[in-house]
Amino acid sequence: MSATNRWTRLALGVALAAIAAAPAISMAKPKVVILATGGTIAGAQPKPGEVGYKAGAFSIESLIQAVPGLGELADVTGEQVANIGSQDMNDAVWIKLARRANELLASPQVDGIVVTHGTDTMEETAYFLNLVVKSEKPVVLTGSMRPATAVSADGPMNLFQAVAVAGDPNARGRGVLVVLDDKIHAAHEATKTNATSLETFQSPNRGVAGWVSYAKPTYFARPVPKHTTASAFAGAVPDALPKVLIVYAHANVGSEFVDAAVAAGAKGIVLAGVGDGNATDTMVKALSGAAKKGVVVVRSSRVGSGAVVRNVELNDDQLGTVAAQELNPSKARVLLQLALTKTRDAAQVQKYFDEY
Repeated sequence: MSATNRWTRLALGVALAAIAAAPAISMAKPKVVILATGGTIAGAQPKPGEVGYKAGAFSIESLIQAVPGLGELADVTGEQVANIGSQDMNDAVWIKLARRANELLASPQVDGIVVTHGTDTMEETAYFLNLVVKSEKPVVLTGSMRPATAVSADGPMNLFQAVAVAGDPNARGRGVLVVLDDKIHAAHEATKTNATSLETFQSPNRGVAGWVSYAKPTYFARPVPKHTTASAFAGAVPDALPKVLIVYAHANVGSEFVDAAVAAGAKGIVLAGVGDGNATDTMVKALSGAAKKGVVVVRSSRVGSGAVVRNVELNDDQLGTVAAQELNPSKARVLLQLALTKTRDAAQVQKYFDEY
């Protein structure tokens, strides 16, 4: 046999071996753990077709079984962290969820995590995890606007798409994500904007982080604010979080909300202000007085988008207050809770808001 023929046969053998190996590689599935907390996605109606429903009625095993083809996307397992409506989400569940997420993500046997969650406070939980998760592996929150027993329930498809994103290596390093209605949102941006619509989640300031079509994600720009492995809070989940309350500005509001927050022992106060984080003179004076007593006060806006920056309509330097930048009041509260575990210095807290 000539040398040429020997090399030809050798090359053909290598090629056939590569082809034979290819299916085994493509069939390797990512390992995704679903951490369930309840919500509408696990909700049940008393009778078919009724508007009312009970959130958190189904277990995670039931949710997994209700999604055809889920096992083709990933090797999926589930754990029930809580089973509540997200209006009842609390610090204790956040801490439990974050610690379990960090434990799982540290394992080489886990490629990504999905958290099923009610939509009412999903943006707050997502942002909390965005600050305390210490991993570049994907963490994806999803839920639904219709209960599991509804006609054309949106939960199964949302869970299907979320698992696809959580198992995708290209989702690594993008921070915590929110996936609903075929859209991918960064936790820093995502917010619920409609009480009933399936496309309630929007990212009004910087736009969506991508979309996912039948388990095929497409990503846009990576988030700029610090998150996960770049966060000063990553991996250090506290045993408890300081009390931070939100006060709401409106026409003719007085000092009552601020006085009540201080009397209740709040370590921090977030203003859901009108316009550019503003309020009546009476309320602003009360907030400044609280700041001078050591309560850290952050000015945010109730309008839903835009940024509250320092020293525009109000002089934060004189008032002793912090500007929330792009964070809405609910997310500003989350960051302030974590910031207060490290400092009560308003200047340092402002730095956190500038970077996160």
